[in-house]
Amino acid sequence: MLTPPDRAELAPPGSILYYKVADLDAAFSARGVPAEAPPRLIARMPDHELWMAALRDSQGNYFEPMCERR
Repeated sequence: MLTPPDRAELAPPGSILYYKVADLDAAFSARGVPAEAPPRLIARMPDHELWMAALRDSQGNYFEPMCERR
């Protein structure tokens, strides 16, 4: 999923990337990856909850792993 940034500090030159992962807690606690926001509930759907976390890669690019929890 691609989306424009919602905060000025996240504005181009980059884009925010979202990665669907099976285990959000494991993705969030990856060693050496700077955390921006801990795993949080984004939306309750009829058959699952959407959870996301926010991280930065080694070049400082912002990305969000997400998972569907049932």
